[in-house]
Amino acid sequence: MPLKLVIGPASFTLASHVPIFIAMLISPQVAFLVAIGTTFGFLIAGFPIVIVFRALSHLLFVLVGAIWVKYQPKLIATQKGRFLLAISINMLHGLAEFAVVYLLTVSSMVNLSYIAYLFLLIGIGSILHGLLDFYLAYFLVTLLQNRMGITLLSSKNN
Repeated sequence: MPLKLVIGPASFTLASHVPIFIAMLISPQVAFLVAIGTTFGFLIAGFPIVIVFRALSHLLFVLVGAIWVKYQPKLIATQKGRFLLAISINMLHGLAEFAVVYLLTVSSMVNLSYIAYLFLLIGIGSILHGLLDFYLAYFLVTLLQNRMGITLLSSKNN
């Protein structure tokens, strides 16, 4: 059973973003297909529409990250570069998920404390969760390459 933290309207499942981050490190095309595939999976599984749109919002950060890695492959070769990539795309990730939840749940009668709650829980929570999952994905990619000879990153990235 995966490690999961649920604080409505958010849920954080450890490693849930690992496939999309691995896809991002491979190519923009793979990242696009994985993001669309997971969104479609949430839709046909009958998840609430807010979760489906949160998954769809992953297209934004994963494509930005994949294109960035494609055109600056040396970025992920250093700890500083990886952190810059990870924090940048996860800030975009948190902002996109916050925007989705805000747009789908906030009415004209909402108070400022609810918006702050959403920002902290969804926005900041997504950043922290995404950072953890990014580094798990990077660890798995390098493990597969170094120990098993499975090449997921082009040689330009190393």
